[in-house]
Amino acid sequence: MLAIRLLVEPERPDTLVLPVRPGPADDAPARPAPTDVALPDGVAEEAVALVPATRSTGRPGEVHAQLRPGREPGRLLLLGVGEGDEAAWRTAGAALARAARDETRVTLVMPTGVAPAAVRGLVEGLLLASYRFRLTDAGAAPALAGVDVVVADPDAHAGAVETARTTARMTRLARDLTNTPSSVKNPEWFAGQVAANVAAVDVPDLHLRVRGPEELAEEGFGGILAVGGGSACAPRLVELDWRPAGARTHVVLVGKGITFDTGGISIKPVPAMKLMRKDMAGAAAVVAATLGAAALRLPVRITTLAPLAENMLSGSAFRPGDVVRHYGGTTSETTNSDAEGRLVLADAFAYAVAELKPDLLVDLATLTGANAVALGKRTGALYSENDGLAADVLAAVAAAGEAAWRMPLPADYVEHLGSDLADLHSSPDRGAGSVMAALFLREFTGDLRDRWLHVDMSAPSWAEGDDAELTKGATGWGVRSLLRWLGTLG
Repeated sequence: MLAIRLLVEPERPDTLVLPVRPGPADDAPARPAPTDVALPDGVAEEAVALVPATRSTGRPGEVHAQLRPGREPGRLLLLGVGEGDEAAWRTAGAALARAARDETRVTLVMPTGVAPAAVRGLVEGLLLASYRFRLTDAGAAPALAGVDVVVADPDAHAGAVETARTTARMTRLARDLTNTPSSVKNPEWFAGQVAANVAAVDVPDLHLRVRGPEELAEEGFGGILAVGGGSACAPRLVELDWRPAGARTHVVLVGKGITFDTGGISIKPVPAMKLMRKDMAGAAAVVAATLGAAALRLPVRITTLAPLAENMLSGSAFRPGDVVRHYGGTTSETTNSDAEGRLVLADAFAYAVAELKPDLLVDLATLTGANAVALGKRTGALYSENDGLAADVLAAVAAAGEAAWRMPLPADYVEHLGSDLADLHSSPDRGAGSVMAALFLREFTGDLRDRWLHVDMSAPSWAEGDDAELTKGATGWGVRSLLRWLGTLG
């Protein structure tokens, strides 16, 4: 990651970045933001002249460059920061990371009276937009190694920088896990990555248990075993527990962890299968958020469950029409082996309700393509019967710079979950795919039904190209939102 330093004055920068804000009225020109920092001779006056000459608007993320041969600094960047709120600074930080990718280090002078939240947004934008994933050394890596941020009182912003750094590091971890090809990534590998990162965080009160196929069979996790039964790579169940002393609230997070999804016997067409390495993005998000909560010492107990399986096609794969017996004994008929995510989540839910008895149950899952049909590529579908919980999570999602929209759980759709063979039908062909999947999951929430929240985040888990703080590929969606929300529960 980029090295971020807080300084009280510039250290003879080669490239100096000055924020630009819109004018105070619609017809007023943009202007450089005022600063308490002494700038190199002539720079302030030059910036005032350059803003109108470059037609700068101060819009967040707008960048104009000016070369200054033979002078210090040798390059001046005018960076639009809008009204200077956290979201605007996040966009500005992302734009700066790309505009300065060929520099070694740049110095950004912050405006007078800048809030810690703005610094947090800036650092998150810088660190997330500079993310790069490759398995080879091919292609030139960005040269930018660090950004010096000049503020009047570095101590006042140190906490914001550390929070942003941890949030970005964990979001990048979720992106790494999701981007990794399934030729490398299987349930055993994923569980090993969790163990390695638990060791790297190295804090007390963080505990990991990984169940293998024998334990899953002994304890009755029939959904996980059914979905993973067609693969040579056996399933796993990761249980990660953050237990800080004095925590008053216990949250269970569950994330869908299908390390590759062929659709099984109900095989997917090739276009739908080619990105199915991302079908464990929910598991990556909840694991990374839990590690982040531990690193930040958030005072809330979190138990994270990541049911991991590879949904493959073979003679041992589960079939359409099979009846699956889930943890705790509830059975479900499945006529579509490509509706596998809800089967592994149902096991995790039933276990959480029966054995963990948390205060709140929240799951993230790349569950349905219907999510994208309804809400497009940037927005998750959020379901909950608890108005307060839904409002709190939506507020955290918005503050984090992500997006979700609350969807209904219609009572008259529940009858479609009936089955002649089992307690439930897991994949009734009734349309409203995302809604029906959520309703099926709700059947496993027990007495937590009014304290459960589900996000179908298949669409926003992947970006087709660079966009603000997002980079092409896995987005790490949900890590930032979960950390914001968990931070309110202490």
